[in-house]
Amino acid sequence: MAGGGGIRIGRSIGERNGIRPSRIIISAVFLLLFLVSLFSIFFSNSSPSTTDTGSSASSSTSHTFLALNSDPSKTRQSLIHKQATDHIALANAYASYGRRLKLDASRQLHLFESLASSLSDSLSRHQFDPDRPIEEEPLRQLEKEAKDKIKATRLHVSESKESYDTQIKIQKLHDTIFTVSEQLARARKLGDLSIRIAAKSTPKSLNCLAMRLMGDRIAHPEEYADLDEARTTGGRRFDDPGLFHYAVFSDNVIAVSTVVNSVVKNAREPARVVFHVVTDEMNLQAMEVWFKRRPLGGGARVEIRSVGEFDFLNSSYVPAMRRAGDSSAASVLRFLRFYLPEMYPKLRRIVLLEDDVVVQRDLSELWRVDLDGKVNGAVETCFGPFRRFSKYLNFSDSAVAERYNAKACAWAFGVNVFDLDAWRSEGCTDLYHHWDRLNEDGTLWRVDDPLPAGLVTFYGLTKPLDKTWHVMGLGYNPSIGQDEIKKAAVVHFDGEMKPWLDIAMNQYKHLWTKYVDTEMEYLPLCNFGV
Repeated sequence: MAGGGGIRIGRSIGERNGIRPSRIIISAVFLLLFLVSLFSIFFSNSSPSTTDTGSSASSSTSHTFLALNSDPSKTRQSLIHKQATDHIALANAYASYGRRLKLDASRQLHLFESLASSLSDSLSRHQFDPDRPIEEEPLRQLEKEAKDKIKATRLHVSESKESYDTQIKIQKLHDTIFTVSEQLARARKLGDLSIRIAAKSTPKSLNCLAMRLMGDRIAHPEEYADLDEARTTGGRRFDDPGLFHYAVFSDNVIAVSTVVNSVVKNAREPARVVFHVVTDEMNLQAMEVWFKRRPLGGGARVEIRSVGEFDFLNSSYVPAMRRAGDSSAASVLRFLRFYLPEMYPKLRRIVLLEDDVVVQRDLSELWRVDLDGKVNGAVETCFGPFRRFSKYLNFSDSAVAERYNAKACAWAFGVNVFDLDAWRSEGCTDLYHHWDRLNEDGTLWRVDDPLPAGLVTFYGLTKPLDKTWHVMGLGYNPSIGQDEIKKAAVVHFDGEMKPWLDIAMNQYKHLWTKYVDTEMEYLPLCNFGV
């Protein structure tokens, strides 16, 4: 009753206020829907932001964790180690350049090697355990040492850079010079080979001249009948010891004619001049035709003979002929000089001239030179330690070492005055044969060179002549002074570059062509460039 009364009272109040229960329920439902919508909107807008914030917070947390987990001492140690390693590599690179530039003994090379070694030692002394914290004091010591040495390395690199750049340029120049020098050496070898081939070969012009002279004799035998008559009857006599006698042994027609012409043109008394020309059988008639067609002026005379006309010159007596056989007449001609007293038994003094000399003044004074009882008068060629006997003879052989002085001064063939009486009394030809037999196998000196044989034969029997009598080297030395040449009585084209060859030195060739008989009509036909 009481409850009913309460309800009844409430209704009476609501009703009294004009509010119905259905309207209250509807308002509550709408309020609930509004709150649900508002809640949905709020959570849908805040969800992405919350995600971004969470991600940012996670990253920040991660960085903070790494920062808290890193050891500053280890960071410093890593930086020091990297800088030191880089500068060790730099110092080693400069040291390597130094060795490449061949500066092994230089102060710079040793300093770079020392800096690299010192930095390496510092790193090896201060080793740190990666699993343990780094103590401050050892790290500070490493840092101080490394900084000082890195500073020194940088300073030295700065100071040395320009020098090393210059050294690299110098080394490149040296390499270039070396390469060019190698090329020059090869070119010289090829040039020397070409010169030797040219010198040993007989030029076409010489063959042409000999053939034309022989052809002229065959075509006009009547013009040379007196030559045949003189050969059979003995002809004119050439053994007057009161005349000036010259010997020339050669198979080169134009060379012999030029030597003879230069002597005659410079002789004060050409009528007293006699030439003894000896050649091989092949060139004998060509020589005779030349001097028949171009007789000497001033009354000078020339005797032309072949090796075969001297009966004693045979292979059983002459070692050079035995070695050469019949194949090398030129070799035999080179060694005829050792038989002068027997070839000209009535003469007392004779001057031997090589076929590659040119006479520039009167030589009659040579017949008045006092040889002091010696056999040979010659110009010495030694200077300082050069061109001594040791250059030409094998002093490791006891026979040579016991008999001769290795430091004795050598002399030259080319212009030699021989006292034939002294030669005969000293027995020089027998002495030559004795030493030639000892040198049969060529162990004492070169068997094809007459100079060493002359040195041993006339050892102690040679009188030095004034050097102006004989100036040598015009066949190989381009540096002979003009004053020396002008003062010379005889200039000698010894060497490979003979004046009648295309390889002759142009600065000297005119000295020879001056005495070539250019009026001989066969010279232009054989292309002699004179």
